[in-house]
Amino acid sequence: MLYLGIDQHARRLTISLRNDEGDVVLARQVSTQPEKINEFFERLTRERLGGDESFVATWEVCGFNDWLIKMLRDYRCHKVILIQPEERKKLKTDRRDAAALSELLWVNRDRLLAGKPVRGLRQVDISSTSDQENRRLTTLRKDAGRARTRIINMIKHMLRRHNLQWELPTKTFPTQAAIAWLKKLVLPEIDQLEMNHLLIDLEHAQQRMRELEEKLAQRCGLSEAATLLVSMPGIGYYSGTALACRVGRVERFPRSRSLANYWGLTPGCRNSGEKSQRLGSITKAGSGMARWLLAQVAHQALKKDKKLREWYKRIKRRRGSSIARVAVMRKLATLIWHMLTKKKTYAECRAFATD
Repeated sequence: MLYLGIDQHARRLTISLRNDEGDVVLARQVSTQPEKINEFFERLTRERLGGDESFVATWEVCGFNDWLIKMLRDYRCHKVILIQPEERKKLKTDRRDAAALSELLWVNRDRLLAGKPVRGLRQVDISSTSDQENRRLTTLRKDAGRARTRIINMIKHMLRRHNLQWELPTKTFPTQAAIAWLKKLVLPEIDQLEMNHLLIDLEHAQQRMRELEEKLAQRCGLSEAATLLVSMPGIGYYSGTALACRVGRVERFPRSRSLANYWGLTPGCRNSGEKSQRLGSITKAGSGMARWLLAQVAHQALKKDKKLREWYKRIKRRRGSSIARVAVMRKLATLIWHMLTKKKTYAECRAFATD
């Protein structure tokens, strides 16, 4: 077995290869141009791997790992291990990073190959293709919502500039009647030009939202986990699909609180010496989008679930509304774990929300 550490960048890879004894047998840089990277791994397979021998690769997770993971499967790679980047080092070069990764892989090879955790090393689970697609789709939906909100706020600001907000035909905006009224509205020349452009942008943004919502409804129906999550108050196709794909394989979380910790909803601590139980604010590790969605779901769940609302009020009296709301988010995360593990709906797992 060979152990390959890779420092990945957009234009080149820095390679550090170790043998079973832990000695570096190859250290070089390779261009990421398809013909050159394929030539390198073909030579590595031909010259370094004998018989049924294979290699294990590790590198730090980044936004463009997908192509390399797919390519290594064709070159007798036994396992790919993605790790979370550490804090910035004072002495940092690509060669140092690649050598450190290969050494880390070789030292912890037994536990890593067995799929066991290594203390101080945060491993990244490689999501399935459908989960990766759903993550991109839900991110597009979030960006589309923000873009539409930005356009709406610009239109409202222009109306307030001329004190015309009182003449809107409907209280809510945008509606068909309000948009029809805006198209007939007469403004100064430059403001009229800006309004026309904003109305065109708003139409495009709404069309984009409709297309994404249709696609999300289709993807949600194909996911058993997302279908279960839709049974929770305040969760629709969008939030159900977004949370389900950010859980991934629920089997990798041994306990319900593990999922809450994965999403950064548990308090950090700094216990040392005689001073203990120095708990701080939540860690905010993991997916920020999952926490953002859970905050919205908590708002709706408190309206519709009487027992959960009573539990929230007890914490609110002791600790305040902010801490109580985060506690509800954490409770909902543990409830999601029970729903996905037991494959039951929110109503069937509801008792876990008020334990």
